[in-house]
Amino acid sequence: MRGCGPFAANSGWIEVKEMSDQVRGIVFVVIVIVITFTWMHFFQPPVPPPQKPGQIAGQTTGQTAPAAGSAQPSAAAPGATQMAASTAPAVAPKIPTARATEEENIVVESTLYRVELSNHGGVVRSWKLKRYFDDQKPPRPLDLVNEDVAQELGWPLSLMLPDAQLEAQANSALYEVTPGSQNLAAPAEITFHFSDGHLDVTKKLKFTQDYQMSIEVTASLDGKPLAPAIAWRGGFGDKAVYKASQLVAVFYKQADSLNMLQYKKLGVSGNQIQPLQQPGSMQITGIEDQFFTAAFIPDGTDLGLWHWTQWHHFTGSDNQPASEPEAEIAVGATSAGPVKARIYVGPKDLALLSKVQPSLEGLVNFGWTGVIAKPLLFALQWLHRYIPNWGWAIVALTLVINFAVFPLKMKSWRSMQDMQKIAPEMRQIQDKYKKYSMSDPRKKGMQDEMAQLYQRHGINPMAQLGGCLPMLLQMPIWWALWRVLTGAIELRHAPWVFWIQDLSVKDPFYILPIAMAITMYLMTKMTPQSAAVDPAQQKMMRLMPLMFAAIFFTYASGLNLYMFTSNLVGVGQQYYLNRTRPLPTNSPFKKKKKQQ
Repeated sequence: MRGCGPFAANSGWIEVKEMSDQVRGIVFVVIVIVITFTWMHFFQPPVPPPQKPGQIAGQTTGQTAPAAGSAQPSAAAPGATQMAASTAPAVAPKIPTARATEEENIVVESTLYRVELSNHGGVVRSWKLKRYFDDQKPPRPLDLVNEDVAQELGWPLSLMLPDAQLEAQANSALYEVTPGSQNLAAPAEITFHFSDGHLDVTKKLKFTQDYQMSIEVTASLDGKPLAPAIAWRGGFGDKAVYKASQLVAVFYKQADSLNMLQYKKLGVSGNQIQPLQQPGSMQITGIEDQFFTAAFIPDGTDLGLWHWTQWHHFTGSDNQPASEPEAEIAVGATSAGPVKARIYVGPKDLALLSKVQPSLEGLVNFGWTGVIAKPLLFALQWLHRYIPNWGWAIVALTLVINFAVFPLKMKSWRSMQDMQKIAPEMRQIQDKYKKYSMSDPRKKGMQDEMAQLYQRHGINPMAQLGGCLPMLLQMPIWWALWRVLTGAIELRHAPWVFWIQDLSVKDPFYILPIAMAITMYLMTKMTPQSAAVDPAQQKMMRLMPLMFAAIFFTYASGLNLYMFTSNLVGVGQQYYLNRTRPLPTNSPFKKKKKQQ
């Protein structure tokens, strides 16, 4: 009974109650927990070996680990994995940050080039070709990157991304670079990596000892791949050539057809500063000037092309604000994913371009004269092996060409002399029909009688062209040589004698164009014209030297040297023909000379 006996409260004793099953269970759980934590703290098991990618402890190789940062399913709740997959929202993966604390410069060199890169944007700051020089005094290795322009408009190998804000971030970030700041000798590999936990960009560059390199760019946002493009900004090529109005052009090749775009055709029509994507994938594409190129070649991924024009602002020589157009391109993936390309950055040397696969020979643009131009270039290169001066090599090539066509000129001269013999009969026929208009059917009778006259004396009617025929037949050679002598990089900065120090640019004192016009006039005066030649045509022939001189004033010195040498040889050949077989004493040409 409560309140009596030895455990009564009034007697000072404490009443002890028996623990229930629930209390015993709680005490047991507490003791187990304490023992477990004590054991784990003092007696840790060995660390298990690292799992293969895609596995977690207790899973087989065929199972996939949950994404980092996602909730782990509980073993005590069957079906919790499926429930979480169907109800939990997707969580962006956690991307480690990677960024440098300061700007670093990396230099890669070979016997052919010196490239300076910066981790500030992972871009090219300088691309110098050691075997080619600029127009400075003293000359320095040519830099294909225009620093003044690039500081305003951007640098080569910067990125173009679908989002302008991300693009600006990628091109201004400080990338971690491997290996670090140092000078590297080609072949060399460089990796730029940047990540802020959301935007992640990696550029891998591999330089070879020749003018080629390879590049791979990957970009992602919160783990989702982007479609990056590699941009060549800030102008390109020899600045001296640019100032000579030889504008930089963009090229691309599709279906084995090479297309050229001058700066006026770049960008969106009416808004050239807005990039325009050229439809389709490119076999090759790039940017070039007269003598140098940066050509992009697919290397496992399709390449798309974007092109546009930016304006570089500067202070002119008169201290007035000025601006000039700069062609810019971006070459990249047409869909989300990495972009891989090989890049040739160097001279438009036909021998070097032919070794690139696919061949870049088409960048040396001979046009429709290629069938003639290539053999002429090879002949000029062969002569240069034995004649170290390119100017004298041109003179030697000119002599070879002129003596090769001399038999044709002699035959034309002989035919023209035969025309002089029948000149009186020709004049009688012309006088007979001069009263009829050209629309009169009877005028056709003059043509029939002329044809009978030619046939009776065995004369080729083409002899009416007289001494002009060899000149006309040489026109394709002139056009081909114009292509060769203005586009062959061998003539860049190649001197001849005295005032001619660069055969690829115009004569600074216009001596060669004037000498070419004088010798052409002498040759025209020494070449008698057929009596059948219209007086208006004769007058035009006299004016031709002046017209040629006006045109050739702006042409390369190498071409003017060829024309002057060719005319000088022509004067000598005509003198020989006039002395060995002079015209008949009754020739209308001689009578005309006496009257003058």
